[in-house]
Amino acid sequence: MISNVPRLTLVVSFPIFAGLIIPILPRDGNRVTRWYTPGICILEFLPITYIFYCHFQFDSQSIQLLETFNWINSIHFHWSLGIDGLSMGLVILTGFVTTLATSAAWPITRNTRLFYLLMLIMYGGQIGLFVSRDILLFFFMWELELIPVYLLLCLWGGKRRLYSATKFVLYTAGGSIFLLVAALSMSFCGSEVPSFDIQDSMRKSYPLSLEVLIYIGFLVAYAVKLPIFPFHTWLPDTHGEAHYSTCMLLAGVLLKMGGYGLIRINLELLTHAHFLLGSWMMSLGAIQIIYASLISMNQRNLKRRIAYSSISHMGFVSIGIGSLADAGLNGAILQMISHGLIGAALFFLAGTCYDRTRTFLLDQLGGIAIPMPKLFTMFSIFSLASLALPGMSGFVSELLVFLGVVTSRQYSSACKAGITLLEAIGTVLTPIYLLSMLRRIFYGYKFFDKSNPYSIDLGPRELFILICFLLPILGIGSYPNLILPIWSDEVFSLLLPYFNMTK
Repeated sequence: MISNVPRLTLVVSFPIFAGLIIPILPRDGNRVTRWYTPGICILEFLPITYIFYCHFQFDSQSIQLLETFNWINSIHFHWSLGIDGLSMGLVILTGFVTTLATSAAWPITRNTRLFYLLMLIMYGGQIGLFVSRDILLFFFMWELELIPVYLLLCLWGGKRRLYSATKFVLYTAGGSIFLLVAALSMSFCGSEVPSFDIQDSMRKSYPLSLEVLIYIGFLVAYAVKLPIFPFHTWLPDTHGEAHYSTCMLLAGVLLKMGGYGLIRINLELLTHAHFLLGSWMMSLGAIQIIYASLISMNQRNLKRRIAYSSISHMGFVSIGIGSLADAGLNGAILQMISHGLIGAALFFLAGTCYDRTRTFLLDQLGGIAIPMPKLFTMFSIFSLASLALPGMSGFVSELLVFLGVVTSRQYSSACKAGITLLEAIGTVLTPIYLLSMLRRIFYGYKFFDKSNPYSIDLGPRELFILICFLLPILGIGSYPNLILPIWSDEVFSLLLPYFNMTK
C-alpha cells in the first residue's frame, strides 16, 4: 500500500544512491554530470515539497510520518525517522540550498564526478540528520558529513587547504567524541533497558549533576558545528580555503546542524540542565556577536570576512535558544533559515567575484561597480539583507530574538538588559564591516581596467541562482507568517515544561 511506503527513508537514501551512479555516466566532458546532479537535487526536492504540502499537518505537535526499523537489536539501535515543524523547515532549506549549490559548481572542471558525488552524499546525510528520531542514528548522520567535507577541502581548496581540512577534522571529530559519550550516557542511564530513541529519552529522568554533564557533552559538539565562541576558529579557515559552492553548503546547511541539535536534544530532552545553563548560552551568544563583528572588520580576505559575519549571526541563534521564550526560539529557528539563504548567497557572490578578479584580497579590489553593475547590485542587496534591513528575513529573525530576550520570564531585568545592550552593539557593528566590504570591492578605481578579460558581468545562470535566493528572503521579510506556522506549535510544545518551572 502507498501509505506504507517509507517516504523519509527514500528521501534520505535517494541522493546517496543516485550519486553512486555518477562514476558510470557517459564521459562527455562535464556536460552530463553538470546537468545530472542538479537534476537529482530537483528530483529529491519534489518529494520533500510533496510531503510538506500533502502530508505535513501544521497543527500537530506529534512526530509525523514515523518510520522505525530494527537495525541492531542487541543495543536497541533503530533506523527511526520522523518529521515535525522544526525538522521540516530545515529539510526544505537543505533541499533548496543544495540544489542551487550544485548549479553554482559548474565552473569546477577537475574531478567533477567525485565533486558532485560528495555533494550528493552530503545532501542525504544532512536530511538524514534532521529527520533522525534515534540519537545513535543522529550521531551516524552527524559523522557522515565528515569525510565529504574533508575531501572537498583537500581536493578543491586553496593554497592552505590541507591545513584547513585537518583543522576541520580535528575540531569536528573532537566534538563528536563528546557527542557519542553523551549519547551513550543518555541511553544507558535513567532506565533499566538501554534505548537511543528520542521519544523514550523524553520520559527518562536523571540526577541533576549527571544531566548537566550530559548537557555539556552535547553542547561541546554543537558548539563546534554551530559554531559557538570559543570553538569557532575552524570556520574562517575552512571558508577561506573551500570552493565557494562548498562554502554555500557549509554556511547554508552544515552550521544549522549544531543549532538543530541544541534544540532537539539539549532543549527538548535535558530541560533542567538547559534551564540552569540558558543564561550562559545567551551570554556566550552576545559575546560572540560583538567579538566576531570586531574580528570581521580586520579581515583582508573577502571570504574570511563573510565567515566571521556568519559566526556573528549564529550568536543570535544561541541567544534565542537560551532565552526560553516563545518569540526568542521562533527567532532562533528563523535566523537559521534566514542565514542559510543569505550566507549561501554571499559566498556565491564572493566566488563569482573571484572568478572575475582572481583574488579574494580586499586590498587588491576596487572599482568593480563600473564594469559589473549587476554584480554590484546583487552584492549590495544581499549585504543589506545580512545587516537585517527591514523588509528582509534577517530583520524579522533578529527582531524576534530581541523580543524573546525582553519578554523572557526566566531571567532578571539586569540580565535581560545586559544581553539586549550587547545585541544592540552587535547590530551597530554589522553594517560597519559589511558596508566597508562593499566600499572596498566596488568603489574607487583600483581594479577597473577595460582591457581585463574577466571584467564581465553576471550571466543568466548566476542571476537565476541569486534571484532564487532573493525571493524567499524578501517573501519571509515581507510576510513572516509565510514560514513561521511550520514550527510555531512545535516551539510552544518545547517550551511548555519551562513555563511550568517558573510557576
